Order: sequence, then structure tokens, then C-alpha cells
Amino acid sequence: MSATPLRKAFLKTPLRLGFKKKSAFCGGFFLPQLRRGLAVFCLFSGLIPLSSPARTAPKSQEFLVASYNLENYTLQSAERVRPKSVPAREAIADVVADAHPDILGVCELGSLEALADLRQRLARRGLTFLDTEFVDGPDPDRHVALLSRFPIVRRDSVEKVPFELNGLPELVRRGILDVTVQVTPSYFLRLVGVHLKSKLPVPEGEALVRRMEAQLVREHVEGILGENPRVQLLVYGDFNETREEAAIHALQGSRGTLNALSELSAQDANGERWTHYRQFTDVYSRIDYFFANKALRSVLVPGGARISQSPQWRKASDHRLISVLLSPDR
Repeated sequence: MSATPLRKAFLKTPLRLGFKKKSAFCGGFFLPQLRRGLAVFCLFSGLIPLSSPARTAPKSQEFLVASYNLENYTLQSAERVRPKSVPAREAIADVVADAHPDILGVCELGSLEALADLRQRLARRGLTFLDTEFVDGPDPDRHVALLSRFPIVRRDSVEKVPFELNGLPELVRRGILDVTVQVTPSYFLRLVGVHLKSKLPVPEGEALVRRMEAQLVREHVEGILGENPRVQLLVYGDFNETREEAAIHALQGSRGTLNALSELSAQDANGERWTHYRQFTDVYSRIDYFFANKALRSVLVPGGARISQSPQWRKASDHRLISVLLSPDR
């Protein structure tokens, strides 16, 4: 893959210093529900170009992973959300195309049909993703998903993660996305995608729910690292908390321990770190993150964690896209 202007800018711009249920995915060939017929048509009728077999990157090349909350990328009205307008969906595609990621994790995707719509708009901009993962979690309106230019060789996503809160049964609202991607013939990356409970109030306490969800993600991470301590693991997503909150500390684990996760400090070209604007409170904050385990640090490109400054950001979403550059050859 050829280097894009954004990739060159990364290196040139100075920094300022219970039961597991496998998730559904668009790469499959059987979608039983009639409502998913549109997704099948879009994915396999030629509207979205696919290449076969899925490619791996030459070992000597860098690749970019991005995380982006799409702010209710839905195609149909629901009880709590309205369809995302075509101009807003076009702006989303422009923001992603500007970053030109090889792997894209997204939050607040409405359905498989919405995933097909996103892929189609990105394909028109020259971004063809060959494999996908979609987690059909308990939240009916907002899901986590992942698109990849490289093949997904293992799928460990969990749609229903149960826990108990104040004596009542609960579920992690968006589940946990967990895939392994083969980037080169000899390099594999494990990715865990997260979208914790929003800041909208709930009777049980939204901050407490986020902390419980973060603890369960942490337990999932411990399981991954317990199985293979040398795995290269990247945890990403919208955590709906600033870095000093208990949920973030719970997810990272104990500092100085072998399995602790380190935050990758992303910033834009102006040195600003905010990733979200909440219009209701008129507050800019940083709630979207990448976290890496110790084994992954060796392939991180210095200065490669960035926040998009696309002029389309506000038209597209209330979040800004974040990205990190990796190089298996480092």
C-alpha cells in the first residue's frame, strides 16, 4: 500500500507533547432475517467491490488503525434515535477517507444494513474493506463493528456479557468486540472494541454501570493475556469517561503489572486532545482512547497516535476520529 499524505504527516509533524455467543458478521453468507436482505444485496451485488482472497500487507509497510464513534449511524427511525441524514453519512465517509485507515473500529452503528451503507460510501472514495465484524449486542440501536483490509482469522466477540448490579441482572449494553487480524503472513494483531454506557442518566447510576462494564472488559482482557501473554493487543473505543475516572483505571489494570494496559496519548496537529463535543453541556472532552499491552509497544510508530482535524467532523459526528500507526518491522 502506498503512503498517503496523512501517513507522511504523522512522521513529519512535530508533537507538542456466562455463555458466549459469537457475533454476526457481514463476511458470512447466511443472514436469515428478511430485514437484513438489503445488506446482502449491497455486499454481494457489486455495489461494494470485494477482492478475494483477502490480502495481507507486505511486511515492511506500516498500517493504520482508526476508532470512530459515528453518532447514531442509523437508516431507520427507532424509539430513541432518528435516521442519520445522507449529508451526515457522506461527511462520515469523508472523515474516514481523509484518515485512510487499514482497520476501522466504529461505535453507534445501527444495523448490518447501516454497515453495508457505510462500506458502499467508503468504496466510492477508494476505501475497500475486505472483512468485517458486527456485534449484535443488547442495545437495539447502537452497535460496535470493525472493518478491515486484512483478513480476520479469529473471532471471539461476545454479544451478551451478564453481570449483577444492585441485585438485578444486567448486560453490557454493546457487548465486546474481539477479533484477530492477520496483517502480514507472520504478524497478527488482536483488537478489542468497546463502547461503554453513555452519560445519559439511568436509575442505577450511569457512572456505576460504566465502571461495571469496564471491569468486565478488563476480565476479558485478562483472559486474552492469560491464554497468550505475548499476544499484541490493542483495546480501543468510546469509553464515555475522562482519564481520571474509575472506569478507565479499572480497564487499564494495576500499574506496573505484566498485564497492565498503557494509554496511547493521541493529539491533533495543534496539540489538542479532545475527542468529543457535548452540545447539551457545551463541553469538549477526551473520552475516546487506544490502550496497548506491553507486547504491542514495540510496533507503535513514535508520534503515530493522532486525532483527526477534518473540517467535516462536526457535520459528521459529535466525536473526532482517532488513529494509531503501527509497523510490524519495528
